[in-house]
Amino acid sequence: MSAPHSAAKPTIDPKLSPERPKPNRFKLTYDIIMIIVISIDLFLISLDAILMSSFSGNVAGWLSLTEALSWYREVLHEPLRTLGGFFTLFLIFELLVRWAIAIKENVYYRWFFFPFVHWYEVLGCFPQLRALRLFRVVIIGRRLYQLGYQVLPQPWLNRIKFYIDLVLEELSDRVILTAIDNYRQQLTNPVTQKSLIKSSLGDNRDDIEAVLLDLLRSELVPKLRKINNSSTGEDIIAQELGHAIQDGIANTPELHRLLRLIPIAGGLIESQLQSIAHNIGVNTATSLNARLLDDKNLDPLMMAIAKGVAQLDIDHPALNTLIAKIISDSLIAFEAQVKIQQWKHQDMLRF
Repeated sequence: MSAPHSAAKPTIDPKLSPERPKPNRFKLTYDIIMIIVISIDLFLISLDAILMSSFSGNVAGWLSLTEALSWYREVLHEPLRTLGGFFTLFLIFELLVRWAIAIKENVYYRWFFFPFVHWYEVLGCFPQLRALRLFRVVIIGRRLYQLGYQVLPQPWLNRIKFYIDLVLEELSDRVILTAIDNYRQQLTNPVTQKSLIKSSLGDNRDDIEAVLLDLLRSELVPKLRKINNSSTGEDIIAQELGHAIQDGIANTPELHRLLRLIPIAGGLIESQLQSIAHNIGVNTATSLNARLLDDKNLDPLMMAIAKGVAQLDIDHPALNTLIAKIISDSLIAFEAQVKIQQWKHQDMLRF
């Protein structure tokens, strides 16, 4: 037995939520009819405005269509205006009916919210603002699209989205560039600059200390241990300290004169003292490195260094100059990035 024939269903966009409410057949039909009627009305309004303009008169003169244009203006213009007036009355009546339904069904929190939510429809009832009726067409089309109905071909939708993104990008870029210029002007004020530095550094000392401590632990500590573990690095530090102590003894005149008072053995004692001092320096450096690089001593040392650096003087002129330069360079880089028109790199331009 064959399965019963199922009714045709609209194409569902997979990006939409699966919990989308089912469309009401009456509302769906009404929305479609309103789209068609409003679109025809807007088309006739636009056509009438064009044909009644002086530009159309000039074009008709060039194309030898003056008689046809005159016939339209004398015969069809007034009936179309009358028809537009009746349609405006219909829209007002339809708007009032939907407002009454919204009040009855408690659609909005207050009864008078309806005209504010549908402001474009209220204003579109005025003959001078009839172009706002296009908003309702767009909103109805969007609602149908959310229900899964393909109102316009997908290439058209892609093209519309592209131009909307283009306009929004250009507008946002202008706003951002203006804000950058204003901010750059404010930075030229010493008071503003000092306040910025105080808010960025003075109020974030704990965070600066934490970052510095992390950098010291991850960068400095491994390098210190690597130098200490290498025989060359350890030997250089120890030997230099040994030579420093040995030179200190050799360059002490009082000790030199005292040892010279001892006959024969004075010079030998001085030589031995210098050798012993050198060995003491080497042993001291080796022991000091081992103690300092021990985890129990090294981490508190890194914490003390990070805390000391974090307590820097925010009023130091060199620091103020450096931070101002960093901010200026950042603004220049950000400004250059904003000026890049991303829409020019879209595939839509290749169509």
